[in-house]
Amino acid sequence: MITGGSSGIGAATARRLAADGWRCILLARGRERLNAVAEQIGAEAEICDVTDRPALEEAARRIGRRHPAVHLLVANAGIPGRQGFLELPPERIEEIVRVNYLGSVWAVRTFVPLLRAGAPSDVVVVASVAGVFAHGASGPYSAAKHAQLAFARSVTAELAPLGIRVHAVKPGPVETPGFPQRRLRERALTRRFVTSSERVAEAIVGCVGRRRPEVFVGRAYGLLGAVQGLAPGTLSRLAERRRSS
Repeated sequence: MITGGSSGIGAATARRLAADGWRCILLARGRERLNAVAEQIGAEAEICDVTDRPALEEAARRIGRRHPAVHLLVANAGIPGRQGFLELPPERIEEIVRVNYLGSVWAVRTFVPLLRAGAPSDVVVVASVAGVFAHGASGPYSAAKHAQLAFARSVTAELAPLGIRVHAVKPGPVETPGFPQRRLRERALTRRFVTSSERVAEAIVGCVGRRRPEVFVGRAYGLLGAVQGLAPGTLSRLAERRRSS
C-alpha cells in the first residue's frame, strides 16, 4: 500500500513495485489522478485522506475484505510548506502537521493488523532531509518532518516483535507536481541538488531489500545532519548570512 500514490514519489514507487510484480493499492485524495495511475499499472485505488482517521479505518476494512494480509506500507503522503512560522497562516501550519506527521502515524496504526498478518512485512516512512536539519525558510515543514522521522525511529522497537520492519527514506529536494522546486532549478549552484521521484523510488525499494533502517537520497545530506547535531545553529547562521548578503 502506498499513501500519496497519485503522483510524484508515490506514483513512481508504485510503478517501480508493479514492475517487480507487486500488487499495489494506492491511496490518495484526488480521484482523477489516482485512478489514472492505478489503471496504468493495474493497481487498486482507494480514495482516502490520511488525516481523516475514520475514513482511513474504513479504507482498511475495505482492503481487508479483499486481501487478508499486506506486506509493505509506504507512508508517503505529504504537502509542502515553504514559509516560516510567522509567514504561514495558522491553518496551513496545522495542515502541514496533520498530513506530513500525523498522516504517517494514522496510516501505520491503522494498517498494523494487515501488516502483522503479512509478517515479515515492512513499513517505509518517506521523510526528508528536512527531518534531519532545519532552517527558518521552511520551519513548519521541517518541524513536521522531524516529528515524522522521530516517529519512524521510535515505532521501530514497537513493531519489531510483530514481525514488522520500519525504514525511513530521507530525500533532499525532489521535483514533483506538489514540490516543483522552481527556485532551486533556476540557479546553477543548487540545480544539482534536485533529484527525481524515480531515484527516491529506487531508494525505497533498495532499503527494503537490504533491510536498511534509514537511507539518505544524496549522501552529502548526512554530513549536513551531522553538522547541525554537533554544532547547533551553524546552518541557521549560514542561511541568515546568505539572506542578508
